[in-house]
Amino acid sequence: MSLRLISTFSIPIKQGDDAMNSLLLCSKAGSSSSALSRAFSLSFREQRKLNKFAVSASTETKTATLTGVVFEPFEEVKSDAFVVPVSPLLSLARQRYADDSEAAINEQINVEYNVSYVYHALFAYFDRDNIALKGLAKFFKESSEEEREHAEKFMTYQNKRGGRVKLHSIIEPPSEFDHAEKGDALYAMELALSLEKLTNEKLLNLHKVMHLYHMRFV
Repeated sequence: MSLRLISTFSIPIKQGDDAMNSLLLCSKAGSSSSALSRAFSLSFREQRKLNKFAVSASTETKTATLTGVVFEPFEEVKSDAFVVPVSPLLSLARQRYADDSEAAINEQINVEYNVSYVYHALFAYFDRDNIALKGLAKFFKESSEEEREHAEKFMTYQNKRGGRVKLHSIIEPPSEFDHAEKGDALYAMELALSLEKLTNEKLLNLHKVMHLYHMRFV
């Protein structure tokens, strides 16, 4: 885009547009010897026949005042809700994060770790030399890692919201998964399906807790 200095210049417009008759860009030049100030502006006049705006310099003393300022950040941040805590034990980021939500997140972290622990036990069982079902061993090892990743994501979220991660005790899983009627493979897969349904139910309960808190403040 190139610009050149001319007395007036034109801006093409679309046919039928309701253009502004004039746009004032004012700047006041003060003088130490005079209380008066001169206002300079660029005025736009519409030339309908040419479908253009003609722009020219003007010395008219028309000025506009900015009004309607509704946001005063330096005043609003003085509220107690935005004060940065001094104590090193308090979170700097916590805002609108209820204790119930924090506790629900910690509970879900515990659920994910417990399920991961069971899957890890299943991996160890099927990886035995006398069982040697390598496909199932690989499946449960990956499932265990996935559940642990879920727990870590909840821990990251807890820290971002200013909560405190509290890890609970993990129940010791069984080491034998053989079933007299179903066998070990079918029994293990049915157990895994039940654990996935349980985890999903816990997630739905967590969503309810967050939703109820959100509705109280909307």
